[in-house]
Amino acid sequence: MNEKRTGPWIEVWQRLRRNKMAVLGLIVIVFLILVAIFADYIAPFTYSQQNFEAALQKPNSTYWFGTDNFGRDIFTRVVYGSRVSLQVGIISVSIALLVGGTIGAIAGYVGGWIDTILMRMMDIMLAIPGTLLAISIVATLGGGLRNVMIAVGIGSIPSYARIVRASVLSLKELQFVEAAKAVGTRTSKIILKHLIPNTMAPIIVQSTLGVAGAILAAAGLGFIGLGIEAPRPEWGAMLNAGRHYIRDFPHMTTFPGLAIMITILSLNLLGDGLRDALDPKLKD
Repeated sequence: MNEKRTGPWIEVWQRLRRNKMAVLGLIVIVFLILVAIFADYIAPFTYSQQNFEAALQKPNSTYWFGTDNFGRDIFTRVVYGSRVSLQVGIISVSIALLVGGTIGAIAGYVGGWIDTILMRMMDIMLAIPGTLLAISIVATLGGGLRNVMIAVGIGSIPSYARIVRASVLSLKELQFVEAAKAVGTRTSKIILKHLIPNTMAPIIVQSTLGVAGAILAAAGLGFIGLGIEAPRPEWGAMLNAGRHYIRDFPHMTTFPGLAIMITILSLNLLGDGLRDALDPKLKD
């Protein structure tokens, strides 16, 4: 009897869905993405709407998460903050993946002195703590959403460069690459068509975990006042604003803190599940 054959990505999904914690993480992330997309319809107020008569109210039927010191609805700001945080996470990782992946692919395939120079540059960047590098870049360029994404993305470039380089080094001596060389395929085409697609498994895992790291880094920048400019809501900046009132009005820090925690935890659960699902050693 012939066994039913499935594609590799179907097999990955079948292994992933057996990991209940990874599926839970995926559900939460999909929910957060939907919240970010439909924030205009979910939020009961505008995120910059101030009402000083309702300032510092605790959670109630009108203000589900309470209000801040300016009378702004915290639920609304948490909802819109999901849009900012996910945007920072996804675009920062895209920047790091595009630049770092290109560097890693060239270094791994070409080798020689090019590999040495590129990897020493990555080592220099790795020697600088990522948070400190992001703070330096934002302090130089100024605050704002675009500069935060650039700063966080640049700090993540070395990780992707090293992962892609390691994968390319293990692939470039295989027969399908040698065959492409033998028929005169251009180097750029070999890298883009044959090598990069075969490095997708570690890249997907690193990207998932990288989004979590980028959101956390952006929240850290916002907490120290170097993140998104007010009044646009960002979870880290909301924590910073609420720390002065944490004793008497803990709701100002509780809800944005929970939003950060749940998002990071969900991305890490999904990343761990993808790592297991994409590991060929775990195939049935």
